[in-house]
Amino acid sequence: MTTTTQTTAPQTAELTGTARTDFAKAAPKAFRALIGFDAAARAGLDPALVELIQIRSSLINNCAYCLHMHTNDARKAGESEDRLHLVAVWREARHFFTPKEQAALALTEAVTRIADAGVPDAVYAQAAAHFEEAELAQVIALICTINTWNRVALATAKRAGTDER
Repeated sequence: MTTTTQTTAPQTAELTGTARTDFAKAAPKAFRALIGFDAAARAGLDPALVELIQIRSSLINNCAYCLHMHTNDARKAGESEDRLHLVAVWREARHFFTPKEQAALALTEAVTRIADAGVPDAVYAQAAAHFEEAELAQVIALICTINTWNRVALATAKRAGTDER
C-alpha cells in the first residue's frame, strides 16, 4: 500500500473569494490610533527613507498590498526605478543606497525579523551611528508601524492595487 502526501498552499480570502473584516470600519478607534502612530513616526523623516523602510518590511512580510502602495508612493515622490527594484537585494547593490539608508534597511530587517535573532548590537550600533537618538526612535517606530500595517493587510486579505489613497 502506498500513500501520497499532498501539500497545498493555505487558502486565502483572495483565492476563495471569502470576504474578511474591513479593519477600518470594524475597529475605527484602533485604525485611527494606528494612523496617528504612523504619522508621528514619519514626521520629520526623509520621505525617501520612509518609503525604503516600508518597502523593505513589506517585501520581508510578503505583503503585496503594502508593497504596491509604497512603491507607487515612492515613485510619486521621485524615487528611481533602479532603487525600487534593488531594495530586495540592497546588500548586493550597496552603491545605490547611502550608508544611512543601508543602516536603516539593516535595522528594518532586524526589527521585522525580531523573532529570529532580536536586534543584533552591531545592527543597532550602525543605525545609531547614522541617526540622532530622536530620529532613530522615529525610524524604529516607523518599522513597527509598517509591520503592523503589513499584519493588518495580510490578516484581512487586502488586495494589492485596491488602496483608496
